Amino acid sequence: MRIGAEDALIVTDIQNDFCPGGALAVANGDAIVPGVNALLPRFKYLVYTRDWHPVDHCSFSDVPQFMDKSWPVHCVQGTIGAAFHPALEVPSRAWIVSKGHRTDKEAYSSFQDSDLANRLKGKGVTKVFVCGIATDYCVKATALDSRRNGLETIVIEDLCKGVDVPEGSVATALEELREAGVTICRSEELE
Repeated sequence: MRIGAEDALIVTDIQNDFCPGGALAVANGDAIVPGVNALLPRFKYLVYTRDWHPVDHCSFSDVPQFMDKSWPVHCVQGTIGAAFHPALEVPSRAWIVSKGHRTDKEAYSSFQDSDLANRLKGKGVTKVFVCGIATDYCVKATALDSRRNGLETIVIEDLCKGVDVPEGSVATALEELREAGVTICRSEELE
């Protein structure tokens, strides 16, 4: 899988609250950081997405059920939990896309309620690579919306981590992505 001169990398939600010790930790979420950092110099365009919730966000629950998409309080705007993981390199040229910033509406995709599609197309980007957390939620939603916006979309499976609740949801997400025309690859396949 060749990385082109005008391709973009979307680094999805590698934030403290989604890594070990965080409010909504994904097992070994931080394990992908070195691999993501190694890819950064190979891309002209870098997009970093982040959950950026108000304190009274509609998905927050004192008794989260997860499978109904109710969650513990996480990634509250301006908190350490919402910050990017400290080992993740964030170059100054990166675009930051905040999502889930409305009190009354959840947003898993970095394309939802943002101008990301127009910004990418305005730069001539036709192909995006997606990595990050969580495979079965925000990575999946971002990749599906990328395809819906007419972009060739590749998910780098080994540079993603999933919640996998319910068990098997990561495998189901990858199959759904394939069926939508998203390519799934591994980082060692990138040239």
